Amino acid sequence: MATSTFTRSWQWLAPGGLVLLLAIGFLRPHGLPAWAQGPISAFPVIVLGFGIVFGWYLSSSRLILSLLVLVCLDRGTLLFSPTDPYPGAQGPVLFAIATFLAPMSLLTLSLVKEDGVSNWRSFVSLLLIVSQPFLALWLSLPEQAHLAAPFQLALVPLETSDWTSLSQPALLAFGCAFLLLAVKFILYHDPLDGGAAWALLTTFLAVHSIQYGWNQTNFISAAGLTLFLALVQASHQRTYRDELTGALGRLAYDETLARLGKKYVVAIVGVDQLTQYRNQYGKTVSEQVLRLVAPKIMATAERGKVFRLTGDEFTLLFYSRTAIDTLATLEQIRKAVAETTLRLRNQTRVREGSRSSTPGSKDIDLPITLSIGVAEPSAPHLSSTVVTKAAYRALYEAKGEGGNMLRRGTIQMNSAHTAPSQTGRIVAYSEFEP
Repeated sequence: MATSTFTRSWQWLAPGGLVLLLAIGFLRPHGLPAWAQGPISAFPVIVLGFGIVFGWYLSSSRLILSLLVLVCLDRGTLLFSPTDPYPGAQGPVLFAIATFLAPMSLLTLSLVKEDGVSNWRSFVSLLLIVSQPFLALWLSLPEQAHLAAPFQLALVPLETSDWTSLSQPALLAFGCAFLLLAVKFILYHDPLDGGAAWALLTTFLAVHSIQYGWNQTNFISAAGLTLFLALVQASHQRTYRDELTGALGRLAYDETLARLGKKYVVAIVGVDQLTQYRNQYGKTVSEQVLRLVAPKIMATAERGKVFRLTGDEFTLLFYSRTAIDTLATLEQIRKAVAETTLRLRNQTRVREGSRSSTPGSKDIDLPITLSIGVAEPSAPHLSSTVVTKAAYRALYEAKGEGGNMLRRGTIQMNSAHTAPSQTGRIVAYSEFEP
């Protein structure tokens, strides 16, 4: 439990929280020695260049467009002073519009499905973002004051100018965008959402930094670095993890097998009702069931690593353990899922409910149970493939007996069948398989 809590905390803090702490420590005035100030001046160009190149290479229009949003915000707020005292000055109006549009744009990019960089949707998004500076300049003209007035509107009778230069609509935009991105990250654990939330917080501090003598551009570059690192983290996660469930994927499984040693346990976990629900309600419902069941398995697996290699089953590997050692853990997994209440609403959406709560009129209860097969090598020379097959046989035995049970597989050490001499019979390869 402590390990999972630490993991969740680390996922939330890294990389955005660490980048923000480093920015506060080193990008503030006199935060670095004089000899380091020169290289730091190239920091924004490096972040923008690497971000665009890697965004294009990884087909992430979200990163490229988010960096453009930050560039537009930085250049717009620096070229036009938000504290210009002259009546009818464009600076304060432009600042209010830019600081409202930036968080809304970052939030919108997180909600729009990403389909690469070379498609009509990315092109339309690019046009909308590039047009924002021109829209802001036009709205900041004195003759458009009636259109720009809502961006400087006092929504509540509170004096905020003592601690922030942002207008109340801009404060609301930053707050709502950060809250929604944080909730989205908590629900789906997507590093891109966590990175966007931290980048938004860093940007919020950046637009305040100039009044304290800090370099706004460097802080906004730190926000861009957070977005870039979040993309790297997400790409790594998609390579090593199953995108649907968050369990480890095939590449991680192959690497783990190479380090297993001679003492290990393989467990195959299958959802008993999954095929039934797929046939009855469709693939989308069965995928939602898997997505809700997977965290239960991973949270209860303790020292076991959870992989999803096929559509319906999860594979668990336990290092330096015997089957007897893992039985209690596997039984806890089975009970945790059996006690879970899933309900189907409107034939399309699966949600987790409470046994004590009354289902709605449009809700259908979806009972969920697991069958588990477990096996271990009975001799040092046995391959992991043989052990896995034994675990699968035990899984099928459990399913054949009605499911919702744990079965331990055995490996029969049969001697190879040898053809009688002078018969010339061709022996199938499977006959030599233990």
